[in-house]
Amino acid sequence: MNVKQVVDGFSVTEQIEADDVTRLADEGFKTIICNRPDGEAEGQPTAAEIQAGAEKSGLDFREVPVVSGQLTPADIAAMSAALEELPRPMLAYCRTGTRSIQLWALAEGIHGMPHEEILAAGERAGYDLAPVVRWLEKNS
Repeated sequence: MNVKQVVDGFSVTEQIEADDVTRLADEGFKTIICNRPDGEAEGQPTAAEIQAGAEKSGLDFREVPVVSGQLTPADIAAMSAALEELPRPMLAYCRTGTRSIQLWALAEGIHGMPHEEILAAGERAGYDLAPVVRWLEKNS
């Protein structure tokens, strides 16, 4: 598991396992957000398995599953709600972390985060968010 901090209070990572949850709680995370649909890959733990581990460790859990390459306005709204409602620090995961950071960037961009800050946060975490910023510029 390679946790990458995006901004203070929000990090992303690739698929986690149920036995990672205790470590995440020990590291101070308060919330886990799952952005990966169940059954995307053989052997992938289900969101329910991760949620059970989160609840056992005292963490909040929210499922905002997004099919790769098919982000919708409803997905962005659900992620935005999770970012607003749940305690930080939070960790979002998907297969590689890309969907999670893209959802974060879209939610924050729609709510007014400057595009330069979005790009810089992505770069620090190792992700190119230029396509997200272009979408925000076209759709704002």
